[in-house]
Amino acid sequence: MVASVVRIAFPIPAIPAIPQVDPIPCALYSLGLPIRERGRLLTNPIQTIKDLTQSALGDIHAAATLADLEKVRVAVLGRKGELAGISKTFGAMPPEDRAKAGQFLNEAKATLEKSIEDRKLSLESSESDQRFKSEWIDLTVPPQGISPGHIHPVTQVQDEIEQLFTSMGFRVLDGPEVESDYYNFDALNIPPDHPARDMQDTFWMTDGHLLRTHTSPVQVRALQKYGAPMRMIAPGRVFRNEEVDASHEHTFYQVEGMMVDRDVSVSHLIYFMQTLLSSVFGRKVTVRLRPGYFPFVEPGFELDIQCLICGGNGCAVCKQSGWVELLPCGLVHPNVITNSGLDPQEWNGFAFGLGLTRLAMMRYAIDDIRLMQSGDLRFLNQF
Repeated sequence: MVASVVRIAFPIPAIPAIPQVDPIPCALYSLGLPIRERGRLLTNPIQTIKDLTQSALGDIHAAATLADLEKVRVAVLGRKGELAGISKTFGAMPPEDRAKAGQFLNEAKATLEKSIEDRKLSLESSESDQRFKSEWIDLTVPPQGISPGHIHPVTQVQDEIEQLFTSMGFRVLDGPEVESDYYNFDALNIPPDHPARDMQDTFWMTDGHLLRTHTSPVQVRALQKYGAPMRMIAPGRVFRNEEVDASHEHTFYQVEGMMVDRDVSVSHLIYFMQTLLSSVFGRKVTVRLRPGYFPFVEPGFELDIQCLICGGNGCAVCKQSGWVELLPCGLVHPNVITNSGLDPQEWNGFAFGLGLTRLAMMRYAIDDIRLMQSGDLRFLNQF
């Protein structure tokens, strides 16, 4: 039996053409170098690497900025760069040619990398020099267009008061702003159950200390340290838990004054207060002396000044009364003398507490105490 052969024709698919690889944008191709095709053997790979190296060295030297240099590095040494493309053609080369070409490629890569690094250092140095020249400032040259600073109005008044009282034989002393309960109250004849403590809203610390509510504690500290006779003033910052408005602040400045000697009277007090106000305001001012209660003086007085903002007609600063409480004063209480370690039968004196912030407001006709702590240069530049 003869077997028959059946022939079946299968369609032969068309072989796709090998895609051409787009050349990497690089100035090297402008030299007429042969464009590689993926998978095809270069005619002379060593010569191609030589030409590529020489062209790349020229581009490296011509790079004017670090950005230009980075573009050359990526085009030649990058993962998709020219040398990487050439190395992919080595697979179709004979082993002996492949080793030689690979060695030559590595040497070319090392040469280019060193050239790029050298050019990078040169560009960085050049850019630094350029930056130093453009941004250089002579710090010894006085600035132009900057106005000089101004002394705060409270500081101006404080300096004048210090100069005035030192000319009359007074010391200028200072005390801690964080004070003990004893010096702030007890030593000044204000025991824990005294109703006068309700007059001063106080910021208390967790350890029992407080932000001082007045500069009066310096009275006792000064007498304990220096003894009598004593003439002193103590300017400084004080704190009250106040509701802030045009005439009240939680932080303000006072100056405490005290004179302790033998046979000191109210007439001495009046003399020094008249001298003080005449010096500060540089003109005659209207004042009034009325009885006032302060635990650390006996008798006590309130020295009020006619409001210089409204001339006594009434405004927000004087609370429409025409008068501003400026200077509580009186003769030092015997208990304070005793607490200071002195004998009240031998020594007596007067004391006063002056609001520096309020005095500055009167002098410069400032109608809102809040401006003093605002830090507003438009306000401060006026003084």
